[in-house]
Amino acid sequence: MAQAPARAASALRLLDAHCRLQDPRVLAVAPSLIRAATAAGVVHFAVNGTSEKDWHLVKQMAEEHPSVVPCFGLHPWWVPERSHDWMDSLRRFFAETPEAAVGEIGLDKGSHGKTIDFGEQVEVFQRQLELAKELNKPVSVHCVRAFGDLLEILKQIGPFPAGVLLHSYLGSAEMVSSLANLGCYFSLSGFLTGMKSNKAKQMLKAIPLDRILLETDAPDALPKLDDISLLAVPVDSSNADNEEFKKDSNSQSSTTSNESLNHPSNIHIVMKYVASLLEISEIELAEVTYKNATRLFSYHGSKVHTEVEAVWLGGHPI
Repeated sequence: MAQAPARAASALRLLDAHCRLQDPRVLAVAPSLIRAATAAGVVHFAVNGTSEKDWHLVKQMAEEHPSVVPCFGLHPWWVPERSHDWMDSLRRFFAETPEAAVGEIGLDKGSHGKTIDFGEQVEVFQRQLELAKELNKPVSVHCVRAFGDLLEILKQIGPFPAGVLLHSYLGSAEMVSSLANLGCYFSLSGFLTGMKSNKAKQMLKAIPLDRILLETDAPDALPKLDDISLLAVPVDSSNADNEEFKKDSNSQSSTTSNESLNHPSNIHIVMKYVASLLEISEIELAEVTYKNATRLFSYHGSKVHTEVEAVWLGGHPI
C-alpha cells in the first residue's frame, strides 16, 4: 500500500507546454532531461525557439526526439538582432517543419525589455501573430508588464481559433476573462511560486479549468518553495544513463554550478502547487491540463494530433 501513491503519480500524463531545452545552458544534457521527464510522465515538450540563432537547434531536437513539439519565433529580447530577412527565414522553417507551432514571441517592458524599442517589439509581435493566424497554428506568448498593450493588440488581430498560450502567466485576475474570450490559454510555471499566495489563488480561480496549462519554462522558472525535492540538472552529459541520473538528482548537492537551472521533471512541483491553490486533486489537475494541452497542440501536422485521436477515442483514454 505504501507504494500506491508513487504508482499513481507515475501513471499521470503531463505535457510541458513551454520550455527551451535548446538553451545553451542545458543543450548538452537535453537528452537526459527528456528521458528523465518522460519516465516521470511527461508525454510531450513544447520547445520554443527565441531567435534566428536557435531555430535550427529546435528543429534538430524535434527530429531526434518524437516527444518534442518544435516552436519557432522571435522573442522580444532578440528583436534588435534580427536580420533584414528574418520573416522569410521564419517562414522557411515552418515550410520545412509542418509539425511546428509559433513561439516564443511577445512584448516586454521589464528591466531588460525597457532597453529595447517598444515600437519595434510591437511590429515584430504583430507580424508573427498574423503569421500564426495565416498558418492556423497556436502561438506561445511572452508578456512582461505589458498586458494592457497585449490585450489591445490581440483584440486588433484576433480572434485566434488555433489558440494563444500565455506562458508563465502572472497577469491579473481581472484580465483573464477578456484574454480567454480571445482564445487564450494560461500556462503556469514555477514563477507562480514567487507571487503572494493569496494573489496567485485569486488569479487561478478566475481561469476557466479548460484554459489552464502547466509548463516548466526550463531551464528557467525554478520553483521557489520550502520543503520540496527538486530534480537537478546534471552538470555535463556524462550521466546519460537515466537510472544514474535519477539517483544523482535526489541530492541538492548534485546541482553544483547548475543549482539554479530548472528541469522538465519539476513540472510535478508546479502541478502540486497549482492543485493546492485551486483546492482540487493533483490527478484532476493533471488530467484536465493534459487534455487542454493536447487540444491546443492538435493542429494540422502536429505530432500531438494523432495521439489525441488515439488516446481520447470514444471520450476516454485507451
